Amino acid sequence: MALQIHNTLTRQKEDFVPRTPGKVAMYVCGPNLYGPCHVGHGFSYIIFDTVKRYLKFRGYEVHHVQNFTDIEDRIMTTAQKESTTIQSLAEKYIARFLDEMDALNVQRADAYPRATAVIPTIIQINQGLIAKGYAYQVQGDVYFRVRKDPDYGKLSNRALDEMEAGARIEVDERKQDPMDFALWKAAKPGEPSWDSPWGKGRPGWHIECSAMNLVENGEQIDLHGGGHDVIFPHHENEIAQSEAYTGKKPFAKYWMHNALVRLSSTPSGEEMHRHIGNTLWLKDALAQHEPDAIRLYLLSTHYRTPVVWTDEDVAATARGLERLRAALKDAVESKSSTETAFAQMANQVREKFIAAMDDDFGTPQAIAVLYDLAREINRARGEGASPDALAPAQATLRELIGVLGLTLKEPESKMLAAAPFIELLIQVRKDLRAAKQYALADKVRDDLAKLGVTLEDGLQGTTWKSS
Repeated sequence: MALQIHNTLTRQKEDFVPRTPGKVAMYVCGPNLYGPCHVGHGFSYIIFDTVKRYLKFRGYEVHHVQNFTDIEDRIMTTAQKESTTIQSLAEKYIARFLDEMDALNVQRADAYPRATAVIPTIIQINQGLIAKGYAYQVQGDVYFRVRKDPDYGKLSNRALDEMEAGARIEVDERKQDPMDFALWKAAKPGEPSWDSPWGKGRPGWHIECSAMNLVENGEQIDLHGGGHDVIFPHHENEIAQSEAYTGKKPFAKYWMHNALVRLSSTPSGEEMHRHIGNTLWLKDALAQHEPDAIRLYLLSTHYRTPVVWTDEDVAATARGLERLRAALKDAVESKSSTETAFAQMANQVREKFIAAMDDDFGTPQAIAVLYDLAREINRARGEGASPDALAPAQATLRELIGVLGLTLKEPESKMLAAAPFIELLIQVRKDLRAAKQYALADKVRDDLAKLGVTLEDGLQGTTWKSS
């Protein structure tokens, strides 16, 4: 069975066939740097990190690009309120974002382009769209002429006339049509600006991603990801301007959009949005829950299904992690024949895992398969199975857990509670070495390593860290 992805563009599952065999050009919309990220952002980036990990697991070479929006209306407003520059604001929230993604074991993208770094490309695209009649300039502003594009609305599956009611429309009587959107905005006093053929100004929000994609991935990409809330107008406008500029070359072959997250304390339909304020910051979630628990909890819901966040459910997920940790306890390198019962079980689990993930990245089903395998390992150990016999199943479990981005590190709170006992064992090891009982000293070190504690010997003595 081939990997199938639900394509927002066609509203159905399709076999995944990238434009270049074996290679995937992937672009995921990054954060707007006017504030910190909440757990809804975390859901999106965990999902697309898992998508990337699975594509690599399936043998694809993935070029992953994620932008940083560092010039936009809300960034300028926030910078003004905080009496700082947009550059300082961006740097602060980029650093916080990367720290939080590292904590959640979200792999770094291959490129993090910034909107302010592609201004020449943005101007180039605007000039091309004007030359083709898709855009027009008015007193230093440039607008995209939506009714020039007969395909406009194909991503959100709405007719143009139906979009006007309730749409996020910039009111401007100079526009030829209310739905026309800004590609370039003339500078206002005190705003950051760049020189252009239309005078000093700055880019509109939507054109930024088209330019960054063009610079990093070229005219066409395989997979474009983002949250459900940016299907319209952001991604709709991104398609329109990109394909108009390139002569109607299909911009992205597959579009993936994750559902949104809301707190259990807020009514249905009120998903997390920073400008509304119904948020749980990632920093606060990470302070309360271990990263693996957050990641596993969010992956336990299919990415197209809305998530209702409750601290109780995340805590319950953390308790479930112990079963996975127990299954990997005392794991040894697998040297067993592929004909053993545990090796056969491992192969069957791998096939079930792949089947689940091939069905539009079915992480809930994939997780269930891993729990089944962990249960069998724990049962067999309880019945006296040897480490060598369990090794093939444990190796497969560890590999597939890694595809989901889980580390299974012991929570810091547990390590801190164990600190006095670790220090005691370090002293015992020191005494054993002084007595020249090196084999026993090494066994203390090796046994601690199996428990996730790494000893480091230095001039100032022995220190330890969780690994």
